[in-house]
Parts: sequence; structure tokens; C-alpha cells
Amino acid sequence: MNRVLKLLLNMDLLLAGITLAALVFVTFIGVLMRYFFNAPFVWQEEVQLWCVVWMVFLGAGAAFRSGSHVAIEFVVERLPQTLRKAVGVLGYFVVIFVLTYLSVYGWQLLIQLLRTGKTTNVLHIPYPVIYITFPLGCLLMILNYSLAAIPAFLRSPFRSEGEGGEGTQT
Repeated sequence: MNRVLKLLLNMDLLLAGITLAALVFVTFIGVLMRYFFNAPFVWQEEVQLWCVVWMVFLGAGAAFRSGSHVAIEFVVERLPQTLRKAVGVLGYFVVIFVLTYLSVYGWQLLIQLLRTGKTTNVLHIPYPVIYITFPLGCLLMILNYSLAAIPAFLRSPFRSEGEGGEGTQT
């Protein structure tokens, strides 16, 4: 995979990391200003909200790509390999359906926010700037989950992970 494509695929992780760093920085400076200089930032809560929203939705796509979401696979691991794959495919379609639903209604929410022109109270940042990450994050989750799950589904159910593709077990 060339470097540009790899960078594009990891852009969500990079942006989530930047927003996490911004969140930590703003919180740290806010604590210093409040308790040591008795001059709290009025805008701190708005920036923290923005950072959390962006970090969650961008980081969720990266978590799908790396398989880092919490999963309880106690029952699924005890199923036969073919049934395990069927449960995985069913789960994939359920997740894709839910994320598509959330993405569609996220875009509708964004359009409604654009029409109203609503802004944040202190910094007057338009809400669509903050919440565009909701539908975009859902689309990134769909893309990343598909990139991670589809190759796993295409592997033979009889081939173990350690095999390099040399035949199947009987």
C-alpha cells in the first residue's frame, strides 16, 4: 500500500489524536487558570464538548479498522467455524444497517442545524461545524468495518489463521 493511501486511511486516527491532545491541553490550561490565577476560561466547556464529539466519532472508525471495539465473543467462539462465520456476517449486516440509519439521520440533523443557523453560546461556532463529525464518523465506521470484515469473510472457513493459503483441512 503506498504512503498516500495509508495516510488517508489513517487520517481519522490522526485527527482523533489531535483532538485528544487539544482536549487535554485545554483542560490542563483551564485548571491552571481557574485554580492558580482565579481567571477561568468561559469558553472551555464548548471547546471540550467539540473535542469529545470529534474524538469519539473519528476514533470509532479507527477502532473498527483495528478491531479494538469491545466484543463479548464467549458464545460465538464456541460455535463451529461455519456457524461462527454466519454469525459474523449477520452481525456485519446489522452493524452496517444501524450505521447507515444513523448516518442518514445525522445528515438530516446537520441540514436542520444549517437551516436554523444555530451557534454555540460563547464562541458562536455554528453547530454544523461541530456535529458534521457524526454522519462522517458513521460513514468512516462503515468504510473501516467493511475494509476489516470483508476480507475475513472471504477466507475459507476451514483454513486456520496460521496457514498461508496452501489448501484446506479435511
